[in-house]
Amino acid sequence: MKAVTAKKRLGQHFLTDLTVARNIADTVDACPGLPILEVGPGMGVLTQFLLEKERLLKVVEIDEESVSYLCKNLPQLQEENIIPDDFLKMHLDKLFSGAPFMLIGNYPYNISSQIFFKMLDNKEIIPYCSGMIQKEVGERLAAKPGSKAYGILSILIQLWYDVEYLFTVPETVFSPPPKVKSAVVLMKRNSRTSLECDEALLKKIVKGTFNQRRKKLRNSIQQIVGKESSLLNDTIMDRRPEQISIEEFIGLTLKVANELRKEEAHD
Repeated sequence: MKAVTAKKRLGQHFLTDLTVARNIADTVDACPGLPILEVGPGMGVLTQFLLEKERLLKVVEIDEESVSYLCKNLPQLQEENIIPDDFLKMHLDKLFSGAPFMLIGNYPYNISSQIFFKMLDNKEIIPYCSGMIQKEVGERLAAKPGSKAYGILSILIQLWYDVEYLFTVPETVFSPPPKVKSAVVLMKRNSRTSLECDEALLKKIVKGTFNQRRKKLRNSIQQIVGKESSLLNDTIMDRRPEQISIEEFIGLTLKVANELRKEEAHD
């Protein structure tokens, strides 16, 4: 069967370097025994090495041509484990009868952030996630306070996962080659079981402050608590969002929630 045609609308860039594929597959060794879900297997260059791990492996592929290719060319991947579906619309809690699994893939660049937000929604059953993404996104995922890459994605992911930037992949190992370099990352659930603060309010604060990332926190926080709030005199308000650690954002959220409760009491 001829090779699958890469489709721009699906953000397909097929990995051709077997060494890189094997190195990505080896990331599953971080969680021995867990079943694996691969997103977007394409022509199975990564899948073939995942099969060598002798673990329960399922793949989800939205492209019908790729599904046909996998059925014909990877007979060791049983057909019932090839799921022709859109990962973003799947009910992941039903995949392995509710059991935890590892997520892996050469993720389509155009939806990688959406994939990771779905991972967050299912964090209790996805203790590990690895794979290849655009280098810029990989840097954001792993960024620490004080760096230019540190932002909304860094914080929302690192609230629940420890992120390790493993290695960079050049454009030349894909067909067709993308216009950017790629990165392979590994994410492991951290020990946090709950937030001490309101998660919706935390997200609002993180997004609000980073939408004005060159300004001091005071500019965006006053839009939430009002210009008369005493909280605006806190020393943290003189700092910019990229200087604020995750724990400090949690502390700030608790203070903002307290201010909002005071306002409600006055009303």
